[in-house]
Amino acid sequence: QVQLVESGGGLVQAGGSLRLSCTASGNSINTMAWFRQAPGKEREFVTAISRSGGLCLYADSVKGRFTISRDNAEKTVYLQMNSLKPEDSAVYYCAADSSPLPWYSRDHSSRTSFDYWGQGTQVTVSS
Repeated sequence: QVQLVESGGGLVQAGGSLRLSCTASGNSINTMAWFRQAPGKEREFVTAISRSGGLCLYADSVKGRFTISRDNAEKTVYLQMNSLKPEDSAVYYCAADSSPLPWYSRDHSSRTSFDYWGQGTQVTVSS
C-alpha cells in the first residue's frame, strides 16, 4: 500500500513563493501529480510528472509560475510555486499512480487516473 504525505503549505503574500513536498512510502509509483481544491470548487489538476521526471504537464493557469520535479531516490515530488496569486489559494493534494502504461496513453489531468492521494496541505495567498 502506498501512502503520500505532503508538507510545505502555509500563508504567503501575493507575488511570493512556496515549495511543497510529497513523500511516498511503498513502491511501484509511476506518474505523480498535484491537484488543488478551493472552497466550494471542484478539485482541479495543477501539474504532473512522469516516472523518469523527463515529461511534465501543467495547467494553463500555472504555466510559467509553477515547476514540478521529483527525486526518485527519496520517493519525493516537489512543487515550486512562484509569483503566487490569491486565486492559487487552495488545499493542494499530491497524487500518484502505479499504472505501467506509457505516459502518452493516459490522461494525467484526470483525478480518475490516480490511485493514491495525500491528505492535503493548505496554501493561502493574501492580497
